[in-house]
Amino acid sequence: MLFKTDFRGSYAILFVELEIDETIVAEPGAMVSMEGDIEVNTSTGGIFKALKRAFLGGEHFFLNKYISHSKSKISFAPLLPGDIEVIDIKNGFFLQSTSYLASQETISIDTKFGGFKTFFSGEGFFLLKLSGYGKAAISAFGGIYHKELEPGETITVDTGHIVGFDETVKYSVRTFGGIKSTLFGGEGLVVDLVGPGRVYIQTRNSPAFINWIRNLLPRDTASK
Repeated sequence: MLFKTDFRGSYAILFVELEIDETIVAEPGAMVSMEGDIEVNTSTGGIFKALKRAFLGGEHFFLNKYISHSKSKISFAPLLPGDIEVIDIKNGFFLQSTSYLASQETISIDTKFGGFKTFFSGEGFFLLKLSGYGKAAISAFGGIYHKELEPGETITVDTGHIVGFDETVKYSVRTFGGIKSTLFGGEGLVVDLVGPGRVYIQTRNSPAFINWIRNLLPRDTASK
């Protein structure tokens, strides 16, 4: 199975080349095009996991499996404009729900309680957890870059800019600066991430962008 990403930056697309009997799993609605003999199956990946993904993690209840019966090619793109990164999953990886795009079927998708100070900016108290071994494609709003944290090394990131991080990374969530900074400084929660492990960061903040658009919409001021 070969992964290739084109148009990196704002409008990335993922191409996956499949050999016979290889399977790729993807988010519903992510498929752009298919070439070759590909069978499409829709499944839950396990009822309990699907229920947790849908009701706790904010994800779709179903996942699509694309099974190749010939040498085939399939492409995927995320909902939001931004970049795509193909990463190796070696044990566990935590991901914000909007950033999952596709993965090899050797990777399991579950949810994990993120603590009462969840830092995925309104996405709920749960994070997606990818576990197993294989490759996964993750997406970002805007560009995406990663930092490799050494043991004990710390980075502080605005919660709206986090894409994901290795399970080996410890994290804690706090308000930015203090109550005045949180209320009037334009910042909300930040997360302190402590290595070792990879941290992936997006250059744009989707919750802030959505709020900006919402503020531009005309309000109904008519009295009833």
